[in-house]
Amino acid sequence: MLSHTTQGGVVELVLDQAPCNEIGTAMVEGLERFLGGLDLDATHTLILRSAARGGFSAGADLRELHAGLVARPAAEHEPALRAFLDRIHAVMDRLDTLPLTTVGVIHGVCFGGGFELALTCDVLIAEKSARFCFPELRLGIIPGFGGIPRLRRDLGNAVIRDLLLSGRSVGAKKAHQLGLVAHLVARGEGLAAARALAEQSGRFDPVARRAAKAFIKPLPRAELDREKELFLELARRPTLLAALTKFVESTDLRPYLP
Repeated sequence: MLSHTTQGGVVELVLDQAPCNEIGTAMVEGLERFLGGLDLDATHTLILRSAARGGFSAGADLRELHAGLVARPAAEHEPALRAFLDRIHAVMDRLDTLPLTTVGVIHGVCFGGGFELALTCDVLIAEKSARFCFPELRLGIIPGFGGIPRLRRDLGNAVIRDLLLSGRSVGAKKAHQLGLVAHLVARGEGLAAARALAEQSGRFDPVARRAAKAFIKPLPRAELDREKELFLELARRPTLLAALTKFVESTDLRPYLP
């Protein structure tokens, strides 16, 4: 599911969970273990990428979410959702604020929670196949892993409103034009570009590099907390469970697409 290699101060973390790196309990546990064992003193760059053919990540594990809600009485839904959100937010915030250069390599689908995971990275490199999307409104909720505050930190509100309220996906070229991704490369060239960036970043003084990152990438704490509460408010309604039921019963090969 998760594997990593280390060479010359660069750690490459690979997501590889079929069908397309859905983010549920297993993924969160894997990320927690990885972060717990990361040697910050010996590392200057983290490269995050996917080995899944379909893309970086299709988003939250909606089948697991549905099963968890169905298995619990309604009174336990919010405490269970809050507990999971607290865990995933802790992981996302840790990735966001690592005293390293973090580089995300994106290909194929980068939707929902996967998009939110990508947004924790300092620099995004997109292959031409990449597509970004926030489809959460079709479930009656908003992104809940910190996506809106992190995206607002980087882009204008007009772009965010369009992505969120339309549910449309944005291709790699458009994402590059908007400033969402720093580098646009051909299919299959994302990792090489990330490694070249890592080599350059590793030449800089580590104290200055860490200070620069902390200065230019503050954590939007208040907005992250508010997003979580709004997600939980919306999730109290029967709309979410009904939409999840429709999702798990779908015979569409790609039911996560809006």
